[in-house]
Amino acid sequence: MREYWWLTRMHRPIGTLLLLWPTLWALWIASNGPPPLRDLLVFCLGTLLMRSAGCAINDYADRDFDRFVKRTANRPLTAGRIAPWEALAVFAALALVALLLILPYNRLTWAMAAVAAFLAASYPFTKRFLAIPQAYLGLAFGFGVPMAFAALTGALPPLCWLLLLANVFWALAYDTEYAMVDRDDDLQLGIRTSAITFGRLDVAAVMASYAFTLVLLAAAGVLASLGAGWYLGLALAGGIALYHYALIRERSREGCFKAFNHNNWFGAAVFAGLPLDWWMMQLPAGPG
Repeated sequence: MREYWWLTRMHRPIGTLLLLWPTLWALWIASNGPPPLRDLLVFCLGTLLMRSAGCAINDYADRDFDRFVKRTANRPLTAGRIAPWEALAVFAALALVALLLILPYNRLTWAMAAVAAFLAASYPFTKRFLAIPQAYLGLAFGFGVPMAFAALTGALPPLCWLLLLANVFWALAYDTEYAMVDRDDDLQLGIRTSAITFGRLDVAAVMASYAFTLVLLAAAGVLASLGAGWYLGLALAGGIALYHYALIRERSREGCFKAFNHNNWFGAAVFAGLPLDWWMMQLPAGPG
């Protein structure tokens, strides 16, 4: 069980949080306020399960590469402490439990869940042929957004896809930071990443991705008729993105890895704008 715990990265919750924040954005916006408790619990648990399942299938796909990368050489599968079939079994079991969670919802939610499962299972293999697999990761990590809209509204409005696109650019930013940590190893192994594709423009690409993320989220705020609180949250997130520039501009492994992990606060800042805006809307109007 300890090896399965490590396989599914339960000891490193950053991945779950990076999936959870866009899902929470969508739940709140689709609900026009605090989401129902049942939906909140289902989507939080489903996010944890699918992220853990994704880690298992990722390690299966990368089992012949991870042993040559210092950061990943001690993972349970590539180190030989569990067998490949065990990783596949863990993926299947966790995905099945996540599927059971959404059975009470409508068919549109089921369809979105099927797409989400396909994206999660196929992403690890895209590093063999896509020049920027991080964009594909953004789709996989953000598919809680259309699932949330499908579950709560029974529809997939343009606002839903705008939020998903914003998450694609956010994932491109933070996972490029992550890829910058392993660039030398990935070059030797022939794995494709955005850090390799962008080359010396990697830092500029990361910052441009943050900028596109914030612009798209601002546009989403217009479509959702959100107020000043939302934009205050975006402003705070923008300040965090500037801090990340200070961390990655020298391209040190430590700085890039710290920036990647710090993206939890970027997602939290964006989300904080939603309850802040809702609270401001509840304030009584002044006299006159």
